Amino acid sequence: MIKKIILLLTTTLFSIALFSQIYEPVKWNFELKNTGQNSADIILRATIDKGWHLYGLKIPKDGPKPTQIVFENIENAKKAGELQATSKLKEAFDVNFDMKLNWYANEAVFIQKITFSDASKVKVKGYVEFMVCNDESCLPPTQEEFELGAKTAHIPTVKVSEAINGDTVQAIAPVLSDGTSNNTVVDYWTPVINELKGFGDVQDKSGSMALLFVFLAGLVGGFLALFTPCVWPIIPMTVSFFLKRSENKAKGRRDAFLYGLAIIFIYVTLGILITLIFGASALNSMSTNAVFNLLFFALLVVFAISFFGAFEITLPASWSTKLDAKADSTAGFVSILFMAFTLVLVSFSCTGPIIGTLLVEVSSSGSILAPAIGMTGFAVALAIPFTLFAIFPSWLKSLPRSGGWLNKVKIVLAFLELALALKFLSVADLAYGWRILDREVFLVLWIVIFTLLGFYLLGKIRFPHDDEAKHTSVLGTFLAIISLSFALYMVPGLWGAPLKSISAFSPPLYTQDFNLYENEVHAAYTDYDKGMAHAVEKGLPVVIDFSGFGCVNCRKMEASVWTNPKVKDLLENDFVLITLFVDDKTSLAKPYSVTENGKTRTIKTIGDKWSYLQRYKFGANAQPFYVILDNGGNPLNKAFTFDENADNFIKWLENAEK
Repeated sequence: MIKKIILLLTTTLFSIALFSQIYEPVKWNFELKNTGQNSADIILRATIDKGWHLYGLKIPKDGPKPTQIVFENIENAKKAGELQATSKLKEAFDVNFDMKLNWYANEAVFIQKITFSDASKVKVKGYVEFMVCNDESCLPPTQEEFELGAKTAHIPTVKVSEAINGDTVQAIAPVLSDGTSNNTVVDYWTPVINELKGFGDVQDKSGSMALLFVFLAGLVGGFLALFTPCVWPIIPMTVSFFLKRSENKAKGRRDAFLYGLAIIFIYVTLGILITLIFGASALNSMSTNAVFNLLFFALLVVFAISFFGAFEITLPASWSTKLDAKADSTAGFVSILFMAFTLVLVSFSCTGPIIGTLLVEVSSSGSILAPAIGMTGFAVALAIPFTLFAIFPSWLKSLPRSGGWLNKVKIVLAFLELALALKFLSVADLAYGWRILDREVFLVLWIVIFTLLGFYLLGKIRFPHDDEAKHTSVLGTFLAIISLSFALYMVPGLWGAPLKSISAFSPPLYTQDFNLYENEVHAAYTDYDKGMAHAVEKGLPVVIDFSGFGCVNCRKMEASVWTNPKVKDLLENDFVLITLFVDDKTSLAKPYSVTENGKTRTIKTIGDKWSYLQRYKFGANAQPFYVILDNGGNPLNKAFTFDENADNFIKWLENAEK
């Protein structure tokens, strides 16, 4: 049984790795075909890869997402009859959903007839929402937009095209702000993917280390969860139960080990489900979405208030009661699995805030593996004591007894949750330009939070569930010193000190109104076309910095590398620095459309525009991402991503100058 569980966990993680690839088994084609002087057909044709199937328009309840065609706007025309599906619909038992379903294989064609008085004025806009599966797995529901007929007014554009990886991609490159359009503008947007690759591999030290950091963060979160009132008292009770109910100690130890594996299985499954439901790109997009960040800001504040003792967040007691009953009525690993589920539910009031914080933190990584890796680290830390104390039961006698110290752990976590909540409010504030949480405001709040935490650890502040303490513990004194020292460390930041150790969390220096620090580097331009035009005028090469308001590594580079005197001198005197924020939510005056990999996408915000430029011209979509271009938009060196070694960045800049 143990071997089977280990194999299942290994297979699960391997499966999630496969999903890190981008699968597009369905290609859509949209057409408005005239059938008469006053009539036409809207034809939506899906080409489906072999082995995959697209679900029909009508699916039983509790089944997968049915194909849905939504016409958001039909101008100067009206529908004539219902939507018709002309392809053959297959019916069979679907092993993924354990029910009889219908779907299309190879091809699906849908036709909607319309009538009108003037064909030249007809405009149709909408989208298709669909879900596809094969015999082993399903992809999350996806939307495909379409727009047919008379086009809306767009910003002045120049169309360019280039073959990328064998697929023809058409793009629309905006012209300069003065309305001019010439070959130089087209050159700026012409893809240089192959030329960039010709310089060698990208300088990058973020990938594997980022996932390692996610695992370690999950591990730390799991160990913190152990020392909470919801988990700590359960450890000796559970281990003793397994040892006493078994006929021999070997079987009891095996059951405790299976219990630990069951905990890991549950939390890893949670991480995988989050990945499959949202996907890496959606998680990365949500990480800079104002609603998403405000929701988690509010959620973390609520969790903090709960930890302070104002109220308890618990799941319905009936849930744990039912699982307890299931555990008693079953045997073997199934019984142990139900017991593990019971632990997860009973401990939710303490583990929920930690898990929520962990998942929100990894969402900005853009990695489809991150939620599963983070949950693996969390679960491993949570499962370790149940296994160790089952193997060495004599250790149980040395465990500290439950008491007031457990509540102190919750209060400390409450302060940390409150501090972290401000980070999510800051991301939303930066992405939408609200300017309500500039750097000095953020630092003041953090200084107050960690000062209060220090006073609490010294016993100067008490909360509702705290025991009266006659003295301050040695450990509490040392932790108070760390907290108060950290608060004092941040004070110079109010006058502009870079505070490199927290640069990944605090807003950037440019948001600070009062700043005596003069070594930070500011981009000369935040608009690609204007920056390129200025570079031509000055005869200087360009450094393009693809950044993001929610990009942690971008802030680290700005604080630890760009402040280097040599780097600062090169960026300000030998190059024109252009920073493009791919998550800038400022709306464009006039949205426009591009065709990318056969799909039509609408560019609605400034961030959309720069994100598309990075994908189309350079074949990349991660930040930070740096490229050096000449005045014609051609690369002068390989791309550079994340590396906090300033000397490597200097060499990269100097090699491009030669």
